[in-house]
Amino acid sequence: MLGERQSLIKGRLSARGRVIAAELAQELGVSEDTIRRDLREMAAAGLCRRVYGGALPISPGSVPTVKLHTSLANRNAILGMAAAKLVPPGSTIFVDAGSTNAAVAMALSNDNNITVVTNSIVVVGAIADRSNIEVIVIGGRLDQRSGAILGGRAIRDVESIHTDICFLGACGVDAEAGITAFSFEEAEMMRAVARASRSIVVAATLEKLGTTAPFAVVGGDEGYTLVAEHGLGVQEAAAFERCGVHVVRASAMKVETIQAT
Repeated sequence: MLGERQSLIKGRLSARGRVIAAELAQELGVSEDTIRRDLREMAAAGLCRRVYGGALPISPGSVPTVKLHTSLANRNAILGMAAAKLVPPGSTIFVDAGSTNAAVAMALSNDNNITVVTNSIVVVGAIADRSNIEVIVIGGRLDQRSGAILGGRAIRDVESIHTDICFLGACGVDAEAGITAFSFEEAEMMRAVARASRSIVVAATLEKLGTTAPFAVVGGDEGYTLVAEHGLGVQEAAAFERCGVHVVRASAMKVETIQAT
């Protein structure tokens, strides 16, 4: 039975790109401890990578790198479209660094008369030629690894601008732990951005959900909006909603559809 169960888990990983321990336990009629033990054994055997709440495939090795990058770009574009719809006309928004947030910036409406504040050189590049969008660039030290402007000067700039919505990047997004980051300096900057904004939005791919990084940014109970991919499980979405997170699912559309509209 153990081998059959782990074979089924392996199949779910291949089909879904991620498994959630609570959902597997309910589906298979066993305890979550049993599923977690299976995942530990599979991770030790190199069959998966454990993350908070479940597991991810160890490697998508059979998929060509170029195809993987295209797939991620498509997924980010879909998330960007869904997140950009949350921006009312006349808003002042902060757009954080990261590929998903760059997709949000590119999807912003040409007719909304908005102001974008950002510390990301990629975001600036994405909207630099949009004459209808006012762009305010945060000053300070450029962190070349993340493409974000960080440090004390950047935080002081952020604290002087009160935004309607901030679109935060995230290394991990968990129902209870909230939004977290791998870098202490990035987390410090993101906390300052969140404090200066009326509302917080994070758009995240499925791989980041149910995972945590070392440095806290926004607590799970602080009332942010999560823009998630269409494939987010019902139970996983409910876990976020129980913590007061507003969950928005992006439509299951193709990137070609996005580009055509």
